[in-house]
Amino acid sequence: QAQLAESGGGLVQAGGSLRLSCAASDRNPDNDYDMAWFRRAPGKEREFVAAITWIGYSTYYSDSVKGRFTISKDNLKNTLYLQMNNLKPEDTAVYFCAARIVTGPRSADSLKDGGTYDFWGQGTQVTVSS
Repeated sequence: QAQLAESGGGLVQAGGSLRLSCAASDRNPDNDYDMAWFRRAPGKEREFVAAITWIGYSTYYSDSVKGRFTISKDNLKNTLYLQMNNLKPEDTAVYFCAARIVTGPRSADSLKDGGTYDFWGQGTQVTVSS
C-alpha cells in the first residue's frame, strides 16, 4: 500500500503562485505508478487537474489550468509536484494527489477518471483571494 502526503497549500492572492508536493512512501518497488492531482471546490464534485504517466512522463491537464499549472515528479525523492502560477479565486479547493498502479496500456482519458486511481492523499487546502 502506497502512502501519499500532500503539502504546500495555503492562502495566496490572485495572480500569485504556490507549489504543492506529494510525498509517496511504502510504495511497492515492483510497481510502476501513474500520478495525478485532483481538486474539490466547496459544493462541487472532485475534478481532474493534471496527470503524469510513469511511461514516457506524458503530462495531461484540464482546460481550466492548462498554461498555468505544471505537473512534475522526482522519482529519486518519490515526490510529485504541482507548480501553480497565476492563481485565480476559482482555483480555491482542496487538492489531492493520487496514484494508480500501471497494469498495462490505458487511454489518456482514463487518467482523468478518479475511479481508476488506487491510492489517495488526505488533501491540502488552497485558497486564492481576489
